[in-house]
Amino acid sequence: MRVLRWGLLLPMLALFHTAMAAVCVTDDTQRELCLEKPASRIVALSPGATELLFAAGAGGQMVGAVSFSDYPPAAKKLPRVGSYKRLDLEAVLALKPDLIVAWHSGNPLPQVERLQALGLPVYYSEPRRFADVGTTLERFARLAGTEQVGQGAADAFRAGIDALRERYADASKISVFYQVWEEPLMTVNREHLISEAIQICGGVNVFADLPTLAPRISKESVLEKNPQAIVAGGMGEDNPGWLDPWRQFATLQAV
Repeated sequence: MRVLRWGLLLPMLALFHTAMAAVCVTDDTQRELCLEKPASRIVALSPGATELLFAAGAGGQMVGAVSFSDYPPAAKKLPRVGSYKRLDLEAVLALKPDLIVAWHSGNPLPQVERLQALGLPVYYSEPRRFADVGTTLERFARLAGTEQVGQGAADAFRAGIDALRERYADASKISVFYQVWEEPLMTVNREHLISEAIQICGGVNVFADLPTLAPRISKESVLEKNPQAIVAGGMGEDNPGWLDPWRQFATLQAV
């Protein structure tokens, strides 16, 4: 009987050990992702995910990234697996990743789902608010086994955001148009992280109430809003030329 009891107990102990060793998190689509052990070969499918993985202490485990993943500088050395909107699946598979961090609203979902169908673990990242950034740092650190670094980064990030809120709490509000693309002309609504950044720093997003996350707009609508400031951004290097088309409208407060 003693031998029988041990024969039953040992498999149960093995299952318990496996369960305890698993690394589980919930991603931004509310899917639970479990790894048998912390990831050692990570591929990030957006520049933002690359930056956050490095910040969480997982840079040493990264083996691939998409184009424009240029921060921190070490990210420039990672092998490229296409762009965020057109992945090179063969390049991804060649890197033998044990974790893929995908951008849910930015990556081509059929391609990401193809990677999942091949058995690769996928974490969908979609931080929409600054609170989500801190949580993402903690989750990435757990997946990579770098909890101490990730927790420190999350705490420092939250402290920095709190300091900005306090600094601009009593500042006069500035109306802002944020241009994310020129042709077609595009901006962001209040649900976008950029809009929260504007708000934290004392600005008011003039297109906050539009229903789409990154809506197309007309030049006439910008002129009608008459913002006090215009901020432009885009892919790659900073380019002051993004603002040049607005300089012809002398009646704009921003001009």
